[in-house]
Amino acid sequence: QVHLVESGGGSVEAGGSLRLSCEASRYICLGWFRQAPGKEREGVAAIYTADGTTYYANSVKGRFTISQDNAENTLYLQMNSLKPEDTAMYYCAASDGRCDYDVPFNFWGQGTQVTVSS
Repeated sequence: QVHLVESGGGSVEAGGSLRLSCEASRYICLGWFRQAPGKEREGVAAIYTADGTTYYANSVKGRFTISQDNAENTLYLQMNSLKPEDTAMYYCAASDGRCDYDVPFNFWGQGTQVTVSS
């Protein structure tokens, strides 16, 4: 049974930080996506759960960190130096296929809103 439940979204000023969490069943690949109003959903980051290899979109590289706590079955996205353009609904996703931030994922959470004000 798929179980993906996000938390940790909110509102923050530009330059601030937020950490998103996702209760995630164990899959080969876990990732974070986001969708801003009027825009297509885009991959942000992914992690290959077997060895912790991470993948990032260029737009967040160096600012966001994806990580996992296997003992707690929890996926995280630490977001630092947030910008107004990071404002979006953020989704946790899971896949048993190839792992990268921009590949199709099979399962999705409900999303958590992140709003960054200038």
